[in-house]
Amino acid sequence: MQGSGKRMGVMTDVHRRFLQLLMTHGVLEEWDVRRLQKHCYRVHDSSATVEKLEDFINNINSVLESLYIEIKKGVTEDDGRPIYALVNLATTSISKMATDFAENELDLFRKALELIIDSETGFASSTNILNLVDQLKGKKMRKKEAEHVLQKFVQSKWLIEKEGEFTLHGRAILEMEQYIRETYPDAVKVCDICHGLLIQGQSCETCGIRMHLPCVAKYFQSISEPHCPHCNDYWPHEIPEVFNPEKEREAGVSKSNKKSLRSRQH
Repeated sequence: MQGSGKRMGVMTDVHRRFLQLLMTHGVLEEWDVRRLQKHCYRVHDSSATVEKLEDFINNINSVLESLYIEIKKGVTEDDGRPIYALVNLATTSISKMATDFAENELDLFRKALELIIDSETGFASSTNILNLVDQLKGKKMRKKEAEHVLQKFVQSKWLIEKEGEFTLHGRAILEMEQYIRETYPDAVKVCDICHGLLIQGQSCETCGIRMHLPCVAKYFQSISEPHCPHCNDYWPHEIPEVFNPEKEREAGVSKSNKKSLRSRQH
């Protein structure tokens, strides 16, 4: 009701604009999501108090629920940066990708996905992916074309490339977790701490449990002698740092200041 203080389920122009822009980007880091929210308030309702981000997104999600769509929060597997993506709960992501990619391109993604899921490291080399182009459904694809398609997946934030190897982008993990669990039940790896789908991380050399890097960082944060949470054997891997948004923001501001200084000098 209009007069009640509860605004859940009510979409204003601010919410609609935010949703539209998030759909355009596909996935955004939390810092960018906060900036986007402030931008939408400035454009549509500059006199209003900016709603707490969690409440703002819950409000949108309560409206999207009936459409089987949700703004989902996750973290990047390598360094724990919080990210948000618009996830279609009604269909698998590969069918969602169908509007942007041809049949043989989608099949190339499936092949890359299988290699990534099956690998111990969570990465598949471009060589191994490209060696499968002869097995693709639909129109024939040359290796050169396949290289270009892999870059399209990177640009669309479905894959990440590191030194000639590919892994899933945080967007793909957020959107495809259910699909991956159902399609590859025997190959799926799960984090022992958060129980979420694990693509890349660390594992215990004794009992074999696996942990996301951000989960490793948090779990062993104040422990000088890390031991496996499952078997208590020594954890031999390097412990990553916990992601610090303030530190990251300062580094980003400093980088942009240097960039603007350089542009003034030229």
